[in-house]
Amino acid sequence: MFGRTSSLTGEVRTDRRRIRIGSVVMAILLCAGVSLNIGCRKQEQKVAKERAVNVRVWTAETRSLRPYVESIGTLKPYDKVTVSSEVDGILKSIHVDEGSPVSRGQLVAEIKDVDYRLIAEQATAALKQAQASLANAEREYQRKEALYREELVTKQQFDDIAARLALARGDVERAKAGRDLANEKLSKTKIFAPMTGSVLEKKVTSGDYIRNGTFLASIIRTDLLKLSFAVSEKDVGGLRAGQSAVFSVDAFPGREFRGQLKTIYPSLEERTRSLQVEAEVANTGRTLKPGFFARVTLYTGPSRNTVVAPVTALLYDNSTTKLFVVEGNRAKERKVRIGRKYGEFMEITEGLKARETVVTVGQNNLMEGVPVHVAR
Repeated sequence: MFGRTSSLTGEVRTDRRRIRIGSVVMAILLCAGVSLNIGCRKQEQKVAKERAVNVRVWTAETRSLRPYVESIGTLKPYDKVTVSSEVDGILKSIHVDEGSPVSRGQLVAEIKDVDYRLIAEQATAALKQAQASLANAEREYQRKEALYREELVTKQQFDDIAARLALARGDVERAKAGRDLANEKLSKTKIFAPMTGSVLEKKVTSGDYIRNGTFLASIIRTDLLKLSFAVSEKDVGGLRAGQSAVFSVDAFPGREFRGQLKTIYPSLEERTRSLQVEAEVANTGRTLKPGFFARVTLYTGPSRNTVVAPVTALLYDNSTTKLFVVEGNRAKERKVRIGRKYGEFMEITEGLKARETVVTVGQNNLMEGVPVHVAR
């Protein structure tokens, strides 16, 4: 009985060893399988990473470009004058209408001058009377002076005639001033254009009663215009009087007009952080009209050679600007410094050389060293 029990115990121990050995073998096989699976995945990932990315490229080049500033502006009259009456009265006639061309000194309007002409005539008559009184006083003074020398009249009599002579001379001066004032008011019943230009607005018609200071019409100068536009704060440092401005207007598509920068305002507009400037534009044929909307290009310096790349090639990461170039068959990341924009191209001041191959399409899928396939 005891021997049988010992035999059973040995068999149990043998079975346990076999179970342990089997478990170890299974664990080893599982580990091997897992390792093999991980290795395969890594190999697949490596193969995936090495797969070429399709891109399009452009060859960087050096171009001779002239720095400029682009803006939107408006054409304005070079000068604007308000024509007003300087005397009261009934408007006899007005000789201009809106849009009428006028020249300097041309008659614009007339006020009925009957009253002013009569006042001028009265002033002239008063002057003549004063001059006659003066002449009489001068003759009497000469007689009294001769008698006074011979002591035939008293000093009191001589002083009286001297005083009357002085008063007569004063009367003549006052009469002259009255006549001149009356003639001046008479002359102001005719109103003339103060400059050459065109009538922008007419406010009165014949028969209106007008007072001193009444607005009759406004005249603008159109043979010379102002092109008013704004320049952003970052471009202000390049502004100089005399710089060339090229612009176009919708009324004449495909045609360019030119002007010269003349006025640079002293302060920026706080809301827009821009500076207002004005260019002078010759308009001899009156082709351009005040109020035209203009697309302006202001050249701020001479032409210079600079490396450019398409704007579409640039990637922006916070304050960093970068692009990808192709070296061999792999992508290389380049941090660059940019300058001015010239249409569809951007000036590259640092980080790129002429003739380097720049990725313009597909760069968003690239990383440093990734193989690329250039699409043709």
